[in-house]
Amino acid sequence: MKNLLIKKVTPNEIADLQEISRRTFFETYAAGNTEKDMLKYLDEEFTSEKLIAELNDQNSEFYFALYAGEIVGYLKVNFGQSQTDINDDKSLEIQRIYVFNEFQGLKIGKSLYQKAVEIAKHKKLDYLWLGVWEENPNAIQFYEKIGFKAFDKHVFMLGEDEQTDIMMKQDLTYNS
Repeated sequence: MKNLLIKKVTPNEIADLQEISRRTFFETYAAGNTEKDMLKYLDEEFTSEKLIAELNDQNSEFYFALYAGEIVGYLKVNFGQSQTDINDDKSLEIQRIYVFNEFQGLKIGKSLYQKAVEIAKHKKLDYLWLGVWEENPNAIQFYEKIGFKAFDKHVFMLGEDEQTDIMMKQDLTYNS
């Protein structure tokens, strides 16, 4: 896509990472959750200390999507023991793909997904997986459209609210 750049996040961009993490998560989930649970989650999960630790984890990577030079979305992927669930050395977890609401529909999410595929193939992994909130039909539809299939469920805590994520996976194919 023209005007779109996907770049790896560096430690000196932690303030930008914190801002986009908090804002996109709030935009995506605030309407379906209590303010108390949202604030608790945002305050616990997106501290600069926690994001720095995640950024410094050799088994996690963050990428910004810049559209016309502006940060409009991001991707977080995890490998091996840094995955939130499966911990399979042959898989890549897409933990987060988020794009600001006003930039959705421009295929930025798909470009971030394609970056995850590129990373996984470079590492010669067998499959991608992710968890998506069962009450987020737009995300579920997006992932199904690009070839993900549901295979399990797991619990996701948002503040004090126990929610169910649908776990989805996509096998990678390689051209010999």
